[in-house]
Parts: sequence; C-alpha cells; structure tokens
Amino acid sequence: MDLTQGTFQEKKDRSRKMMLWFAMISMFMTFAGLTSAYIVSQERPDWLSDLVLPTAFFYSTIVIILSSVTFHFAKVFIQKGDREITTILLLLTLALAIAFVIFQFVGFSEIIANKYYFTGKSSTIAFSFIYIITGVHLLHVAAGIIVLLVVIYNHFKQKYKQGQTLGLELGAMFWHFLDILWVFLFLFLYFLR
Repeated sequence: MDLTQGTFQEKKDRSRKMMLWFAMISMFMTFAGLTSAYIVSQERPDWLSDLVLPTAFFYSTIVIILSSVTFHFAKVFIQKGDREITTILLLLTLALAIAFVIFQFVGFSEIIANKYYFTGKSSTIAFSFIYIITGVHLLHVAAGIIVLLVVIYNHFKQKYKQGQTLGLELGAMFWHFLDILWVFLFLFLYFLR
C-alpha cells in the first residue's frame, strides 16, 4: 500500500495510527529494560528466590483480559451501528479497568502484609522490582483509563458511527496493548523467580 495515496483524512488517520504504534513500541522498550534488569539482578546473592506473587494479581489478570474482550466487542457493535450495546460494553470496559486498578492495589497490600516493602530494612530487590514494574504499568493503565473516558465521552457525543471509528479504534489498540503487556509482565514475574 502506498502511504502517500488517499484523501487528506485517510493520510491523517494513518499517521495517527503510526504515532500510536511508535508510542507503544517505546513503552514496550521501557518494560524490556525493566525486565532485563530484573533478570540480571537475579544473580545477586540477596535475591529472594521464593517470592510469591499476590493472588490479587491473578484476579487482575483475568479482569484486564475481560476488559479487552469487552472493548473489542464495543468496536464490533459500533461498526454494526448498535449504539446501545456499544454503550454497555464501553461502560463495562471502564468498570473492569477500575477493577484491575483495585486488584493491583489489593496486591500491593498483600505484599505489605507479608512485610515486604519498596524501600527500607524490610525491602528486597525482588519485591522492589515488582513494585516498580507493576507501578509503571499502573501509570500506563491510568493513561488508558483517561483514553477510555475520552472514547466514552465521544461515543455519547455520537462521534463514532459505521465507517467513522478512528478514535475508538485507537483507544482499543492502546487498551489491547496494555492488556498484552500486563499478561506478559504477569507471566514473566510468575515464571522467572
């Protein structure tokens, strides 16, 4: 496909998608650096090798996967012209996103209840990495929730309809990226202890 072809709007839409891809790649590189540092740090003599992830992280993983499914179907139904089902699915996606954040904080509470802290005498490098990796992901999820709120607002303003769903598509791409990134991070932390 020749990227110079098409109307001004088509070119603009392609450039927005490309900018999102660049942003997601740079975010992935941040986590690639963090996970690489985690792997290298496992060689330290003070590494806690028997760490157990909080059970709340398991639940948050299920919740974020479900939120990706609901966001996907919101996109499907808006393309079919069904605004009512799209509204329900977008609001459900938002509720699941909030549930994800709550489960993450419950997970942090579980870690603290087990006397592992981010800093101080009771901290370990392994749990410091878990705090950093999950915390940085949570910051990205906060951005994703803002994007989701903008998508919901634009949906209520009836900016999306069949053939005109770019904003919703971009929001869904970013949310799916956050979902895949969390699943990767969760599996990484679960299997590389």
